[in-house]
Amino acid sequence: MLSRVAENIYWMARYIERAENTARIINVNAFLLLDLPKKVRPGWEPLIHITGSNAIFKKMYGAEYDERNVVKFLIGEENNPTSLVTSLRQARENARTIRDFVPRETFEYLNELYLFARSNLSKGMSGQGRFGYLKEIILNAQTMTGLLAGAMIHDHGYDFLRMGRNLERGDMTTRIIDVRSANLLPDVSSELRPFESIQWVSVLKSMSGYQMYRRKMQVNVRRAETLQFLLQERSFPRSFAHTVGEVENCLGNLPRYTLPIKITRQVLKLVNSAKPELLAQEQLHKFIDDLQLGLSELHNAIYTTYFAAQGSELKSATAVQK
Repeated sequence: MLSRVAENIYWMARYIERAENTARIINVNAFLLLDLPKKVRPGWEPLIHITGSNAIFKKMYGAEYDERNVVKFLIGEENNPTSLVTSLRQARENARTIRDFVPRETFEYLNELYLFARSNLSKGMSGQGRFGYLKEIILNAQTMTGLLAGAMIHDHGYDFLRMGRNLERGDMTTRIIDVRSANLLPDVSSELRPFESIQWVSVLKSMSGYQMYRRKMQVNVRRAETLQFLLQERSFPRSFAHTVGEVENCLGNLPRYTLPIKITRQVLKLVNSAKPELLAQEQLHKFIDDLQLGLSELHNAIYTTYFAAQGSELKSATAVQK
């Protein structure tokens, strides 16, 4: 497999996952604002911080973090590299160049989904049509994930696809925890303290983890157990430990994995040995920073090992041994 093909598969998966995650956090935030009292509502600004695009947003909108500006920026702003429409366009372009390596329906689905997202932006911007619009994005992204799992040959190409998806997913999990935990009812009065659990529920729901949390942890939604579940629970597909573990499994199938798998194991050791439930907010922020730096290091190692030499061929592990 050419390194160019492997890189396009990797980024196609990342962009599909990014579009789905963006749709999720917008929908969940809208429902969260309906459940909380006005004086403790976090507003829309946290979504900009979650996506890491505050500098770009400020250049375009200044400090006007109202609902219309934030939703427009996250859904349809073509100059925002993390917007939903931009992510789908980039995923489609990557899929277009690798049609021989993915099921034919993948490109057709991506093309139709991109055209739907772009042509129905007015629905996404409106309060009444937004939920249905974003739900369509999420369901189609999940359909593509299932299609690729069920119809794509599980060779090196599929390993790069899984690595891209899980690195993007793990990154978003840490971002949501970091930003949302920092905005969870700081110094509120005792009568508002019960609303804190609503915000932790929103964190879980943004990752479709609420039901699985209740099944696995079997306790009410609380900070300590939520952090354990989302960071360390290997059986939950969107937990940080699971996503990095999946990358480790994929790397084991590839040649020349020494450097990236070493970093992967360092990141796994860091998250598994921690006790996030005991960390104060400032300590938790530092811990999340360390996890994100680990993901960045891992991405760079994958890039230099497999993608940097464009046009080179990724030989099988068996061929390398011979």
